[in-house]
Amino acid sequence: MIYLDSAATSFQKPPAVYEAVERAMRTMASPGRGGHEPAMLAADLALDCRCDAAELFRMDAPENVVFTFNATHALNIAINSLVRPGDKVVVSGYEHNSVMRPLRLRGANVTVASSPLFCPAEMEAAFAAALPGAKAAVCTVMSNVFGYITPIDDIAELCQKNGVPLIIDAAQGAGNMDIDWKALAAAFIAMPGHKGLLGPQGTGLLLCAQQGMPFMAGGTGSDSKNPDMPDYLPDRMEAGTHNISGIAGLREGIRYVRERRPKEIGRHEAVLMRRLAENLRKISGMEVFLAENEAVQGGVLSVRHELVGCEALAECLGAAGVAVRSGLHCAPCAHQTAGTTHTGTVRFSISPFNTEEEINQAAEITKACVKKLLIDRK
Repeated sequence: MIYLDSAATSFQKPPAVYEAVERAMRTMASPGRGGHEPAMLAADLALDCRCDAAELFRMDAPENVVFTFNATHALNIAINSLVRPGDKVVVSGYEHNSVMRPLRLRGANVTVASSPLFCPAEMEAAFAAALPGAKAAVCTVMSNVFGYITPIDDIAELCQKNGVPLIIDAAQGAGNMDIDWKALAAAFIAMPGHKGLLGPQGTGLLLCAQQGMPFMAGGTGSDSKNPDMPDYLPDRMEAGTHNISGIAGLREGIRYVRERRPKEIGRHEAVLMRRLAENLRKISGMEVFLAENEAVQGGVLSVRHELVGCEALAECLGAAGVAVRSGLHCAPCAHQTAGTTHTGTVRFSISPFNTEEEINQAAEITKACVKKLLIDRK
């Protein structure tokens, strides 16, 4: 199989990730739940993972790295901490449902800083116009649909100038982009463990500049006499038993990313994406959403055909051994912005483990699938 669905979940992992998960299941209990060896091994592991993440994202305080179940969980914590019913919240036109649905549930007054695809100057201008009076802002670092790399540094600076706390969704940027916690000065940065950080499903991180409001309450293994959640991180945000085997795998994924360096991983993915795009552009009737400026698109590529439905094409590709995703990709906001809501797209997303040979094969298989589906239409 040629796996090109890493924007959903990284499927290929460093071998150390699999080994760490099994080792943790066989040797570790839960951190903070005893002074015996299995509990202490788990506590040491959790601290090591926080420290590795803090170094990757240039944070001084590893205790401000909070473990979550995924990016959605992390974003819910952040939004719940900053947003009250009726608050004006500014978002980009490319946000995922993991942002839009929690804001709706919270009763926020959402303003979309809409701007055309692959136009960072226009996005920056839209945020500048929308931010006055806002109580919070949320912006992705990279669109999960189009691979559009947003001008997050400029947006973060605008938020600082306007005194608006910023939540960053790094679901598609963590692991393949340089994310500098100190430079961004965001209130929260949310990310999954199972995408660019190459960890297992059921893991995520929330980088916190403030304590925030717990999204869930319960046991923490600390301050047990206190009827309230602890007032210090990370315990304040981490109720219940940790996914310690998942955290073990996540630590190894982070270490792999640190060794290969996010910028180099991102460059590898973007080069392969552009090679795939140029090959798919040769297919008659294929619309390829490719940025002219290479700097504003990562390793995610959306396409659609004028006559072949996206679902049919993705199904054909899957049957031929190419794993992709079709539809709206849980981001109808992005499709509304780009004008693709009525069709959706077929999304190809690259990982550090994909090769040029796989990309060439995927392009040929796509060409064959389109030809077959056009014949079937007659």
